Amino acid sequence: MKALILVGGFGTRLRPLTLSVPKPLVDFANKPMILHQIEALKEVGVTEVVLAINYQPEVMLNFLKDFESKLGIKITCSQETEPLGTAGPLALARDKLIDGSGDPFFVLNSDVISEYPFAELIRFHKSRGSEATIMVTKVEEPSKYGVVVVEEETGKVDRFVEKPRIFVGNKINAGIYLLNPSVLDRIELKPTSIEKEVFPKIAADGKLHAMVLPGFWMDIGQPKDYITGLRLYLEATRRRKPYKLAVGPHIVGNVLVHETAVIGEGCLIGPDVAIGPGCVVEDGVRLSRCTVMRAARIKKHSCISGSIIGWHSTVGQWARVENMTILGEDVHVCDEVYSNGGVVLPHKEIKSSILNPAIVM
Repeated sequence: MKALILVGGFGTRLRPLTLSVPKPLVDFANKPMILHQIEALKEVGVTEVVLAINYQPEVMLNFLKDFESKLGIKITCSQETEPLGTAGPLALARDKLIDGSGDPFFVLNSDVISEYPFAELIRFHKSRGSEATIMVTKVEEPSKYGVVVVEEETGKVDRFVEKPRIFVGNKINAGIYLLNPSVLDRIELKPTSIEKEVFPKIAADGKLHAMVLPGFWMDIGQPKDYITGLRLYLEATRRRKPYKLAVGPHIVGNVLVHETAVIGEGCLIGPDVAIGPGCVVEDGVRLSRCTVMRAARIKKHSCISGSIIGWHSTVGQWARVENMTILGEDVHVCDEVYSNGGVVLPHKEIKSSILNPAIVM
């Protein structure tokens, strides 16, 4: 089987992290976002992943070459010269996706994190005889999204309603699809929306089904949702693979610590924290609801909550970093500095406090 991951553009909502690497290579729970997806696809027998990309393809491919051999999966790029929306990239990659087997192929949005129940999706798709199956997830406020109206008994998609004013359902598109090759015949090579132009036509023909996604789901394309997504991911890890989480008197709740990270005495870490490879957390540090990326150093008695600390960054002694502060790569926060929602571009030194949310250029 094959899969196409819609990598897309510049990742502006996750700046300053995406000033250093393309968005799919930003670490999430101690490995690049896209690797979570590729590993899950490999588990269900996918042999080739095509990345639909219009930005820095060489950076992506150079990075992923290592994983090709480790995972035993082929990774290629299909590069857009102009933005083609969410369906156009499928037409562009047609020759890479069709291999004559007639097997369906996966399509994923690269921002989506979940438990990726791909095996269940394959079974559902085949049992319904669908031309296309989309995964949907239930939300509390459907009026903020495009709602997928589904027949409860059969899973057949009736219609799509964009940001409904009256309640028509609570299921939204989760950005994970399984499509028969015939779907490609419906897509022209031009900027096209798969959600607004392609799927409604398949639904009108009675050939589109929706499977409700079990477990958690989050689009982690912006910082607030990234932090929420980490909490949901760690909760799922607690249920499914608790041995991967850290334990000890200094750990509170769900915490992921890379085996090469070093943690000092008298720390309190958690809940909902990921500490990446090569990180150093000195004595007396307090961490909660945050990510500390590769090779960062958190100095003595500092406190970090609800924030993202980028690669090779340093937080000084007795510093306090909170309220969705994002430090880009190689940022140095000096001792006793306070950051309240500062967004700091790479290679900066912060010598004075950021008292209100602001971008530091």
